[in-house]
Amino acid sequence: MQIELLNEALRGVYRPEEYPALAEQMHEWRAAKPLSGRRIFDATPVFRNTMVKYIALLEGGADLTVGYGRGIPYDGRVVETLRECGVALADEAALGRTYDVVLDCAGANADVKARYGYVELTRSGMYRYRDCSQPVYLADDGRIKEIETALGTGDGFRRGMAHFGYGDFAGKRIVVFGCGKVGSGIVMYASLGGARVTVVDDVRRVVPPFGASIVDLGDRAGIEKALKEAWCVVCATGIRGALSGRFDPAVLTGGNAIIANMGVEDEFGPEIPAERVLNAKEPLNFVLEEPTHLKYIDPTMALDNYGALEVLGGGLAPGLNRPSPELEERILDTVRRSGVVAPELGFLEKNR
Repeated sequence: MQIELLNEALRGVYRPEEYPALAEQMHEWRAAKPLSGRRIFDATPVFRNTMVKYIALLEGGADLTVGYGRGIPYDGRVVETLRECGVALADEAALGRTYDVVLDCAGANADVKARYGYVELTRSGMYRYRDCSQPVYLADDGRIKEIETALGTGDGFRRGMAHFGYGDFAGKRIVVFGCGKVGSGIVMYASLGGARVTVVDDVRRVVPPFGASIVDLGDRAGIEKALKEAWCVVCATGIRGALSGRFDPAVLTGGNAIIANMGVEDEFGPEIPAERVLNAKEPLNFVLEEPTHLKYIDPTMALDNYGALEVLGGGLAPGLNRPSPELEERILDTVRRSGVVAPELGFLEKNR
């Protein structure tokens, strides 16, 4: 019944080519029921597109509980839809139970007990699980996540800025702290929009993409100069408080630059007040009804779900485990063959 109600709630919203990896997973799991009888706690950020992920888990036979909040943004309207569809939602009692597998985000539910282990969706969560005595499947540690974090989050940054009336990047100076997967995507979309981009990162290990210049993370004077010239300053390091102590906060608080955070954590630190940052320091794209379009997040959510099977299989070592290249390639093949995101993925792989 839950599956039927969720499908009805999403009727006409998405086309199958927007979620080819999850569609294939649903088809496989509908027959095999690999999660039958398994108690799964899923704390993926609750937005409309996440409902497709839940359908796949339910098709696999999972006894599903959805976690939300605990510092992770969510859409309250979707929470109510899940409740109306009969999907179990985590209250204090649910948080005290033991699950077979916990599918977490940013380590927000590392205290929820898991019988077999955890699946972590984000790089920031990795730091909270690296000393875990149980297996932790890190969905972020591979090629699949790059589709979401580079293409999806870069596109979400562009749409989030437009939401606040700052959609025209042409000729503007944008400073991006962090040039990992998320930062690279922001640099890509900002550059495609005509911005002049400066990256702040470790010059010993980072070559800025798409013609961006770079300032070393330890060059305080260079950072402050770049900030004074910036139209927009974006943080995308994936580390809580990453900017604390890197520059005089008055350069930002007393200036006119637009400030945005693209990480789940507060990366600016307490020196920069929330009211000075777009969306009050929450990830900028989370102001949108769909923070990351389903076409970008579909492969990641499918991989996250497959992580539950990997944990249950018993072959993972305690601590962090990365996805196998074989599984990632199988998902990527599906996306290249059937996904509407295939042309953008081709561009990303060509320019990596």
